[in-house]
Amino acid sequence: MSVLVVSATAAEAAHVPSHLSVLVTGIGKVAAASAVARALAADPAVDLVVNIGSCGALRDGLGGVFEVGRVLNHDLSAGALRAIGYDPEEWLEVGPAPIALATGDLFVHETTTRLRLAEQAHLVDMEGYAVAWACRAAGVPVRLVKHVSDNADEESLDWASLVDASARDLGAWLAAHLV
Repeated sequence: MSVLVVSATAAEAAHVPSHLSVLVTGIGKVAAASAVARALAADPAVDLVVNIGSCGALRDGLGGVFEVGRVLNHDLSAGALRAIGYDPEEWLEVGPAPIALATGDLFVHETTTRLRLAEQAHLVDMEGYAVAWACRAAGVPVRLVKHVSDNADEESLDWASLVDASARDLGAWLAAHLV
């Protein structure tokens, strides 16, 4: 099996086991989708993408590593697009896990947005949906594995001091789940 581990930043991928291939995409949906699409087009042997990264907890009490089952493109005008006759496909199913991830280009760092997104999802990031979209377009299975680094509130602005703990736990998850 040829696995490609995808991360937005080198810091989040710092502890990926050395035998795994890593793609660092850059932050946000456009960077993630385009980098993954290019990588999959360049290497048709890839038969699984695992997107790792830190994330914010939208609900109190969530911590650790989670595998995502559904992912939402949260900063899309889905209702308006649906009203004019287009299906925006704002939700993608990526696995059987009960965890929902909201993805958007907005760095969630204040309580009002956190509470609004918590009505639909458990976690929030900036790349998961885009990685899943690119993988679906290429016909390659994807797993989204996220580690809670913060509570997607004002404290999330300390992300740089928290990311190494996420990278360590994600590296350990990869070592345990990808042989």
